Amino acid sequence: MPTAVLTDRERTAVQAYLRLLHTVRAAFDLEDGPPLVPPAVLAEAEQALERAGLTGNEEVFFRLLENWCPEPSP
Repeated sequence: MPTAVLTDRERTAVQAYLRLLHTVRAAFDLEDGPPLVPPAVLAEAEQALERAGLTGNEEVFFRLLENWCPEPSP
């Protein structure tokens, strides 16, 4: 459950990053050659970060990500 209040642009950036992360993980799970990440997925994440004003500010972005999507407890 989200614990931080994100702006629409911040939420879009977090969601785009999570899609990118899942795409990369799936690409590494494939056994038929090197991992391939569709350029559109990467571009979506970059554009969302830029629109949210988070380009080059990874510390703030990952803090938002951690607060909005915390890792489950063991």
